[in-house]
Amino acid sequence: MNDLSGQKALVTGGGTGVGAAIARTLADAGAEVWISGRRPEVLKAMADRHARLHAVTGDVTSPEDCARMIGAAGRPGIVVANAGAAVSKPFHRMSADDLRDMLEVNLLGVFNIWSAVLPALKETGSGRLITVASTAGLKGYAYVSAYSAAKHGVIGLTRSLALELATTGITVNAVCPGFTDTPMLDDTIANIMRQTGRDATDARKALTATNPQGRLVQPDEVADAVLWLSGPGAGSVTGQALSVSGGEVM
Repeated sequence: MNDLSGQKALVTGGGTGVGAAIARTLADAGAEVWISGRRPEVLKAMADRHARLHAVTGDVTSPEDCARMIGAAGRPGIVVANAGAAVSKPFHRMSADDLRDMLEVNLLGVFNIWSAVLPALKETGSGRLITVASTAGLKGYAYVSAYSAAKHGVIGLTRSLALELATTGITVNAVCPGFTDTPMLDDTIANIMRQTGRDATDARKALTATNPQGRLVQPDEVADAVLWLSGPGAGSVTGQALSVSGGEVM
């Protein structure tokens, strides 16, 4: 396992789901990890579980909040842009506001937190910028066109910024999970049930069917990918969109 002793990390959306798994994994590897989000009670409950977890409230759609979060974390060398949201609607029922909402949190949220920390990373000449994107950023899925568009944007941002920073010692990568067993997935299942009349078991089967391994991705599997990208062994890995999806073809 990578030893991150002495390092500082910030994980946005770190109170639950994949973000919580990432935060816990980085802390177990020795890093001091700040978790951010909009719900202080959730963050505190998570931070209380580990001596190296620390909570800071903030909204990634606010550049001011992002600057404050970076300051609270003491200019971290590892920044994981994990905060996001998904809305499922047929295209003909979408509004421009639906698209703006998905872009605001899923794309601009990444831009804001990376922009807030990048000057400090350039000063030190090292760093890891990682975003949790999605397989929806690598291919299309029906009924989530706004979410997919935002995640495609995240992949483009990652690849372009990686080229700009290639000689600086700062790497920029995306981890792209398939359907992952988190509370957010429960919302997806509920939506499938509403839209199709299927029961929960059939709705879950429809999601696992996209994974050649026939199962849901586990949050700890996504966290392990982030841990690897955070360590010294991934120093030459940049501009990549690492699919964690059981072999789903993109």
